[in-house]
This record gives sequence, C-alpha cells and structure tokens, in this order.
Amino acid sequence: MPRLYIEEYTRALEGKTVCIACREGILRDNLNAVVADLKLLNRQHIGTALYHNIANRFANQKYFRLLEDRLPETRIVRVPPEVDFYTYVLDNEENVNKLIFLERKPLVDHTGKKISAVTTQGVRRSITTWGDLIANTNLKGVLERICTRIDSGRYERVFILPAGKNAIRHELFTIEGVGTLIANNFGERFQPVVTEDEVRFIDGILKLYKSEGYLKPRTKAYLVEQRDNFYVTTIDDIVVGCAEKKRIDERTVEIAALAISTRFRNQKVGVFTVQAFLEELQKSGVTRFISLSNNPNLKKLYETLGFKRCHLPEYRERQAASPGVAMYFMEIA
Repeated sequence: MPRLYIEEYTRALEGKTVCIACREGILRDNLNAVVADLKLLNRQHIGTALYHNIANRFANQKYFRLLEDRLPETRIVRVPPEVDFYTYVLDNEENVNKLIFLERKPLVDHTGKKISAVTTQGVRRSITTWGDLIANTNLKGVLERICTRIDSGRYERVFILPAGKNAIRHELFTIEGVGTLIANNFGERFQPVVTEDEVRFIDGILKLYKSEGYLKPRTKAYLVEQRDNFYVTTIDDIVVGCAEKKRIDERTVEIAALAISTRFRNQKVGVFTVQAFLEELQKSGVTRFISLSNNPNLKKLYETLGFKRCHLPEYRERQAASPGVAMYFMEIA
C-alpha cells in the first residue's frame, strides 16, 4: 500500500481545483471508487469538478441522484451525447491546476512500460513511437490539444490515470503516483532539510530505492539524527529527491543516499540535484566529490556529469566498506 502524504500535498493544493473527467463506461465500473476519492478531496477543502457523459435515460436517474447526494461539494457536469467528450472538457475548463482523465490504462512507451511523467515536448516527440499502444484511440487524438493548452498556461498539470480503487488519491497524495503526468513547469528547488515533513518524504523515497536493492537502508532514527547532512529537491514544494553529505576529509565529500522519485527520473531532476549539491558544497571549500553505487541509472548520471570511475588510494578505506560497489570521482578546480 503506497504511503499517503495527505497533509503535505493538501497544502500544495490549497485554493486550487482538481477536475476529474470520466467517460460513462469507466465511471459505471468504478463509481464507488471515484466518489470515495472525490469525498476525500472535499474533506480536505480542495475544489473539485466531475465531468461524465452518462446518458440521460430513465434507467440512469439513480446515478444522477447518487452523484448529487454523495458529492454535494463537487461541481458535476454532464457532457451532451452529441459532442466529443474530450473536446467538451477541454473547451469548458479554464485555468485548472490539475485535470485528471480516468481511463482504462495509463500511457505506456514502446516497450509497454508506464510513462510516469512527460513534458509536452516529450509527448510530441514520442507519440509516433508509443501512440499505437494507447488503448483509447480517442485519447490519442486529443493529446496534441492537451499539450497546446498546457503550453498556453491554461492547465498546470494533466493526468491520465487507470481508473480503480484509490486511483485519484494515490496519484495526488503519494510520491510515485499511479498514472501519467503531463506538465512543463517542473521547477526544482534544492535546499537543506528543515522540517519533519521533509524527513518523512526522504524516508519514503529511500524505502522505494531500498526495495530495488541499490541502497543501504537508513532508519527513520538515522534520518532524524543526520538531518543536517541531508538536502532535498522539491517540485511544487513537495520533496521529489534527496542527497546526503558525508565528509571524507577536509576537501572531499561523498554524495550518499542520492535518490529521485521514480516519477521524475527521466525529467533531469537527478542532474539538477547533483549539480546543485556540487555548487552548495563548493561554497564551504569542498573540491573533491565521490559516490559509490551500482545503480545503472546513477552510474549513467555520474558519467553524464563528468564523474570518472576510480580506485584512488586515499579512498581505499571507504571503498573497502562497500566491496564490489563502483566508486565515481570528480575534482573541481
């Protein structure tokens, strides 16, 4: 079960609106789950809207009454049957912070792997490659219009989620999410850890890395004790990455516990985090940096940034503490 950070993410959504768009068949199959998630958002005083296209027939009146009774704080909009569902939603929603399309499946790449986060440029560049793998052909045709509206500033975030139990809450209140996020304003900030909230996010991200087998475990007690040695990268004031400073000698620091939320691994957040770490530590006179990892993603990242794999004698003791783990080195004049 993913860890929910309701208080932290709610602060980021304060005064903003979440709009859900769900076609008839999907809403019928997941009605209770959608209602439960919308009620959660309403309890957090987050503005909500729900678009659907359930046909206005006598047999469907029970659905209309249920939505009205259970979601009194949600603006419910029925899309007329004679118009395209997606076009209607896009033409009638302006200046939305988060627009969520509930579908059968998330977007996937040409290998069938879920796309967690992508920019509008990335969508346009890749649609010809993975477009045929989009289950809903109508959605495939509307992606360009979604990108245009994001580019124009009408939407900040557009999500494509596989509908299901807890789908919306897991997308909005967990580190990793469950679907595909399309956005451009991934504005990162790098800063020392200050709050207990940030420690909790670091704990969550590191546990995900631990499960992949590339990172030694850090207990919550360790994170609290070593908080002054940790830095975080945030997007929308939410922690999406971290790094730990370990002093080796007067001029050398080890970049330890480097971890990026899997949602943002392909958005250059890792590059930003390491570069910001280097710049921050240089201010205190550090000129040498090392890091030990067998994570293929981090190895590629370090090589991209100019680190060299090394076996320097002055770091023999540190290398011996992690036998069989590659060490990367950079010296800055």
